[in-house]
Amino acid sequence: MDYPRPPQRDSWFAPLSVDLLVKVFKITFFHPFVSWIIPLCFRAQALRWDATPMVVSIAWASFITLCWMANIINQRVAYGLPREVDLSEEVIVITGGASGLGLLIAEVYGMRGASVAVLDVNEMENGEARGVTFYKCDVTDKTQIARVAAEIERDLGTPTVLINNAAVVKGKPLLDLDLAAIEKSLATNLLAHFITLKSFLPPMIRGGNGGTIVTMSSVLGQLGAASLSDYAAAKAGVTALHKSLTAELRQSHPEIRTILVEPGQLSTPLFYGVQTPHAFLAPVVEPVDVCKEVIAAIDAGRSAHVAMPLYARWIHWYNVLPAAVQQVARRVAGVDTSMKTFIGRQDQAASEKRESLI
Repeated sequence: MDYPRPPQRDSWFAPLSVDLLVKVFKITFFHPFVSWIIPLCFRAQALRWDATPMVVSIAWASFITLCWMANIINQRVAYGLPREVDLSEEVIVITGGASGLGLLIAEVYGMRGASVAVLDVNEMENGEARGVTFYKCDVTDKTQIARVAAEIERDLGTPTVLINNAAVVKGKPLLDLDLAAIEKSLATNLLAHFITLKSFLPPMIRGGNGGTIVTMSSVLGQLGAASLSDYAAAKAGVTALHKSLTAELRQSHPEIRTILVEPGQLSTPLFYGVQTPHAFLAPVVEPVDVCKEVIAAIDAGRSAHVAMPLYARWIHWYNVLPAAVQQVARRVAGVDTSMKTFIGRQDQAASEKRESLI
């Protein structure tokens, strides 16, 4: 699903990013299988065991293997044993699934045989998505959510996966936002999570087969940015909500898995028009890449933390930096100036119409 972006000054190395380099190294020099091939090749050439190249290559392969084993142990200790997932028995509820990332996840699971319910105030971009049932409702209205929750349980069965994906972006400085717009933003981006959890989590627990809660947050919840005060504040709250809920479920209902998703800028209508000044360090994330990671975690029945691109996984270290270094990093990254070209989902259609008339 490709969404148009305003023209940018691309160069011959535009597709290259630090994420791509890390991925290449991860499946080559930083992979145990490849690492052990090197000493085996040395041995095939009859190189002595005590030769320096042999010793160094074995030490490197052993180190990489230990790192991979440590990561496996870390995942098991942090998230516990996975739950059993049978897609034919799964009922997946996705808020904000009429377009963008939510629609992509809905289409994939619909084609794979799961029962999918999409909740959105807007009509679906693909009204013929196979295996997907659309329920038109406002996720900020607890009465509508309660009604739709009852309809889903009657039509599809007890929900086993809840993906809280609905979001809005105003893209204006705080002084340009009226209180009604701020309330709407906080209600959609934060309060809606509480409403859907209160409606769908109890039946998920009563079902007795476990379940998965997916929380769509954002790296902006850790950073904040100019012209995104309402959105960043809501996403910070969403992340805190997810962590608190995870702690509660670990004690009372360990069969429920939780997945926190904190992506950078997504190539969806939500941030249409935003230009990334440094695509090498902070590339725009394609929805299909996030979709694959989220689906892999749900299918595996495990809890997870999905953060991409690379800087999103290390953003917590930003607060460790001296204040002056933080300011320099923000200027270099263009965090506080990128919203100047923001158009957004609501004005995208009008923008495309004007372009077609030129």
